[in-house]
Amino acid sequence: MLLRALQHLCLGNLSSGVKQALGRCCVQAANRSFRGTLGWDVPTPTSIRGPSTSYLCVMTSGTQGRSCDNKKTPSSFMLLAAAAFSLFSKPVDKEDEGLTESEENIVYLLKTAKLSIMKGEMEEAEEILHKTLHLAQECESKRAITYTYDLMANLALLRGSYDHAEKLFKTTMIYMLDGGVKQDDNSFIEISLKLASIYAALNKEDLAAAGYQFCIVSLDEKIEREKDLPEEVLTAEERTNTRLLLGLCLDSYARYLVAIKQLTHAQSLYEKALQICKEEQGELHPQTVTLLSDLASVMEAQGRYDEAYILVNQALGLAEKTEHPNHHVILCNLAMILMHQGMDHSADTEQIFKDALTMAEEKKDSESIRYIQEGLSELSRRQRKNKDQNPSHSPTK
Repeated sequence: MLLRALQHLCLGNLSSGVKQALGRCCVQAANRSFRGTLGWDVPTPTSIRGPSTSYLCVMTSGTQGRSCDNKKTPSSFMLLAAAAFSLFSKPVDKEDEGLTESEENIVYLLKTAKLSIMKGEMEEAEEILHKTLHLAQECESKRAITYTYDLMANLALLRGSYDHAEKLFKTTMIYMLDGGVKQDDNSFIEISLKLASIYAALNKEDLAAAGYQFCIVSLDEKIEREKDLPEEVLTAEERTNTRLLLGLCLDSYARYLVAIKQLTHAQSLYEKALQICKEEQGELHPQTVTLLSDLASVMEAQGRYDEAYILVNQALGLAEKTEHPNHHVILCNLAMILMHQGMDHSADTEQIFKDALTMAEEKKDSESIRYIQEGLSELSRRQRKNKDQNPSHSPTK
């Protein structure tokens, strides 16, 4: 009974959780910075396969603004980690029946810790999790220990304690493997993606790349291996969850590649992630729109302004139709692309920047506000320079 109860709380039950996480995560990162980058990755524990294979994935997406100017910081990478908590999905409820008193306490403490994290009460959550771990160890429940370590790792990640999070995630993975979880299990790959994102945030490029590649290759091989399995063996929902997780990994790795200026490779990964998102979640899904805008940013960073303009216009049309939560981000991307195309439409570009700024201010999105203001300043500088060089020429609408 304890195992079933814990499955509702933690890693084991990813079926509907992954889909919801991907849908939300992909939108969250877009609020943060106008510097166009996304991210997803995964590897395996160092103690199992050596240091080069210990990575994990962070769930996030949504690049904003110019990918060419992106200076990725640990906090922007790690923001995606919050999405992991959507995987600790359903409350136990009926599954609580039949548990021993100690088991009921473990489940209650895990729920309480999760709630504290969601409320931002990090110190209280950490204290609760230490109590939970002690109780789980007394009960000798490996499953409960595994789930507790995983939640502790996510908490450390959210608090920016990357070294501590790395150790806790590796411990979680060891317990998972010891419990029979395979390395291509979605829950294992998710953790690997988070590890990869930690290495990316810490500028450990070789480990980050190996982690992302582990996740992508593992999922590609899994999808190919399972493609002919009948519905009674592998449900449509399970297939979809695996493909969405692959999309998340592609997106995350692409985000990282943008940050280190590997734009051609990033573009190909964004295109694959976009295709998966369209097929599994539809053209109007917020993440599809975000990926279109991100892909436009990568095109812009490569100087392919006409292609970037077509893509960002598509994204903008869909954002307006669906009331996308990051409409202002896409508007800013459009303004940036227009500015780099030249000064012929500088008045239009300025108005688009201002519209984006108004929206960002309404949402109290401080990062976006700062980035849009920088864009307006750059546009003003270009207008002055253009006027000095062409006194008789004034920008036209």
